[in-house]
Amino acid sequence: MPEGPMQPTDKITPTEVAKDYAVVRGGVRYAGVHLIIDLKGAEKLNDLAFIETTLRTCIKASGATLLHIHLHPFEPNGVSGVAVLAESHISVHTWPDDGFAAFDVFMCGDTKPEVCADILKAAFKPDSMTVQELLRGEGL
Repeated sequence: MPEGPMQPTDKITPTEVAKDYAVVRGGVRYAGVHLIIDLKGAEKLNDLAFIETTLRTCIKASGATLLHIHLHPFEPNGVSGVAVLAESHISVHTWPDDGFAAFDVFMCGDTKPEVCADILKAAFKPDSMTVQELLRGEGL
């Protein structure tokens, strides 16, 4: 894929189209792995810079390619945003007053989305964390 965000004038080459970004689990092809991660009793959920740094850490550790990141702070509290990846996305929504954060980590290709769960746990220090894995696009 081209470096940086795609521009309207960018063209995808035949080589890029031919590259297989599917994930294979148990001999079955999937579009990608989607982790639904809920943090309860978490900290730093209103710290925009900390959230961005943590997302960038997840992206680097997972081997994904960042195209664009946008985080929006709410008044008086909360953050919503997305890191758009060549391999899909990571989204975040926080409720600091309740200590709750919802992350979606969806990746395809040769990435390791599961490393994001440990990074998020270490960063936000939740009292509890649940992770659900969905395999999207079975049999592509």
